[in-house]
Amino acid sequence: MDKLTTKMIKRSVIMLVVFALIASLIVAELFKLQILGYDEYQNEVIDQLTVETNVNPNRGIIYDRNGQILANNKTVWVLYLLPQNIKEPSKIAQGLSEILGINYDLILDKAKKIGYKYQIIDTDLDDEVVKKIRAFIDDNNLTEQIQLKASTERYYPFSTLSSHALGFVNADGVGIYGLEKTYNNVLEGTTGKYITAQNAQGGDMPFQFEEYIEDENGYNLTTTIDLYIQYQLELQLKTAAIESGAQNRAAGIVMNPQTGEVYAMAVYPSFDLNDPYTLDPDSQKQLDKYEKGTAEYKNEYLNLLFKMWNNKAVTELYEPGSTFKLITTSVALQEKAASLSSSFTCTGALKVDGFYRAISCHKRTGHGTITFAEALQQSCNPSMMKLAFNIGKEKFYNYFQRFGYTTKTGVDLPSESNGYYHQFSDFSNVSLAVYSFGQTFKTTAIQQIRAISAVANGGYLVTPHFIKNIVDNNGNIVYEASTQKSNQIISSEVSKTISQILKEGVDGEGGAKNAYVAGYSVAAKTGTSEKKDKYDENGNTSYRVSSCIAYAPSEDAQVAVIILVDEPSVGSKYGSVVAAPYVSKLLESILPYMGVEPNYGENEEYEQYTVEDMVDKKIDEAIKILKENKVDYEIIGNGEVISSQMPHSGSKIYKQNGKIILYTGKDESRTSTVPNVIGKTVEEANEILLEKGFNVKIEGASNFKYGQGAIVISQNYAEGTSLNKGTIITIKVLFTDEKD
Repeated sequence: MDKLTTKMIKRSVIMLVVFALIASLIVAELFKLQILGYDEYQNEVIDQLTVETNVNPNRGIIYDRNGQILANNKTVWVLYLLPQNIKEPSKIAQGLSEILGINYDLILDKAKKIGYKYQIIDTDLDDEVVKKIRAFIDDNNLTEQIQLKASTERYYPFSTLSSHALGFVNADGVGIYGLEKTYNNVLEGTTGKYITAQNAQGGDMPFQFEEYIEDENGYNLTTTIDLYIQYQLELQLKTAAIESGAQNRAAGIVMNPQTGEVYAMAVYPSFDLNDPYTLDPDSQKQLDKYEKGTAEYKNEYLNLLFKMWNNKAVTELYEPGSTFKLITTSVALQEKAASLSSSFTCTGALKVDGFYRAISCHKRTGHGTITFAEALQQSCNPSMMKLAFNIGKEKFYNYFQRFGYTTKTGVDLPSESNGYYHQFSDFSNVSLAVYSFGQTFKTTAIQQIRAISAVANGGYLVTPHFIKNIVDNNGNIVYEASTQKSNQIISSEVSKTISQILKEGVDGEGGAKNAYVAGYSVAAKTGTSEKKDKYDENGNTSYRVSSCIAYAPSEDAQVAVIILVDEPSVGSKYGSVVAAPYVSKLLESILPYMGVEPNYGENEEYEQYTVEDMVDKKIDEAIKILKENKVDYEIIGNGEVISSQMPHSGSKIYKQNGKIILYTGKDESRTSTVPNVIGKTVEEANEILLEKGFNVKIEGASNFKYGQGAIVISQNYAEGTSLNKGTIITIKVLFTDEKD
């Protein structure tokens, strides 16, 4: 009995110990759960009991420099069903299909998906449709079954304008290209949240757990873009690309060379920011060559889409060609490797040690003996090579770096490319020779305009940028851009000298004379570079990049411009013909807009007269008006009252050679036949047309009176057309001597 009792006691003790250990473990676990891990497990429980609904903030607005809205937000409505609450799915499907014009069966299928909490029907409803849906919901007491939610969508008021610089957002409202991407974190703001408690069935809990975390709208950006300048750039870029048959797009930039503010940047073709996944017409034509639905079609669509979005002015490389000669000549003067009194003899080519043949000039017969200024104006390759040899390899390469060709510009756009160039260890004597005239290295348009701006502004490399300031939701400026300058690269004296040489070339016999603008001092240089890494079907490197850079006024540059046309295929391929005329038209439109006053030379200004309405006036009255305005006239007919006139009222004619024809009755001699003046000089064309009784309007090379070689390349009425005398015939004039 004692032994049994002892055993029972031992067992009891063991069991007590075991129970005590188990109890201790339970207590410890409870302590861990309820005390140490309280916050963590409470949050997990709350997460299971609560539902978070995001409240999207308004994305910041993007403005141009004058306060015009470039990117904004518009309210759109999202319609969705709550299938778990739907009692009569057919009734809902019928009502919504009638309002929306959506297939009945599609809505019915979504309404029956009771295993889903939400089923979206439409994501882009306008206010009128929303009113009809609200009435349907209210009339049928469907507030727990059909719901509408307001959302915001990015909207670009000017559609295609500045598409490559602005960029766009994806379906989630995240910036993926352009300024929208660069400043996404600034623009997007902070998402708000509604946190509500629900039971396992998705209904409201008997207790209330609700919290609202307020959303915060994104900051607003004021850019350096000027809408008017942007429009004018895109207009000239489109015209240049179409008229030259550009096969690989065109790009242009307008920038303040003193500050680096980018007034405009464009690529042609552009695309619709409100519909960025639709190809431009040119790209669509290429896609149509493939069969829809095939893998090739899909791959080509993506390739064309990404190419269309790609900002050519910032991401694509090209050889600058003769536009680089500003740099070579600037360095030569700075290093005293030459002076204005230096002269060069060009025989059409120059033999360089290390290269198997002589390197030619664009003028194969040679320029003969020319001055330093003429070497730049006439774009003589052998002269540039001689200057580079005088400078020396090490100094030349050092300046090549200082002018920014080995580093990115730092422009506030995504995906900027760096240039392609030799490292100094591989920079040979031949490299020195061909770099001097802009060949065998590659740069971007933004790098090139930055380097040229340094020549224009007195020798300082500035950082191109698009943002003037960033403003918070309370109107406070949280960031304001400032000019970032490098150390001075060349002296202001060298800058002024090069600018004057370029100006004189534009005014006279330089290769950039098609960039001339009457009344303004323009410094310009054209370039035509060979694409040595692309071959045609015959194995020839026949593709070219034609470009023109310019700044004005030359003595105090307020604006710098670059236009480049990639692979022109119609007519000339020289930058002097393909790009320079459009730089001229661009500057002609934006310089007065910027407040730069014209200063016409003695023979430069053609005074225009806006034709008044003379119809129904007596002859004496009409003559008096025309004499007071010093305008020539001719009266046809024997009547006493003007029955018609040519040109019509509102037209503009030149006072110097224009004539208004006043008709007083029917007369067979009132018409004249249009002659062909294409290929004629301006003076010849003008004389022929005036003799036929027509007025003349001249477009293109407005400095046709200076130098030689300006001819008529087109006329707006074909030869043989019968027109009333006094009609204005528009002739387009260019220097076609094809030199850079």
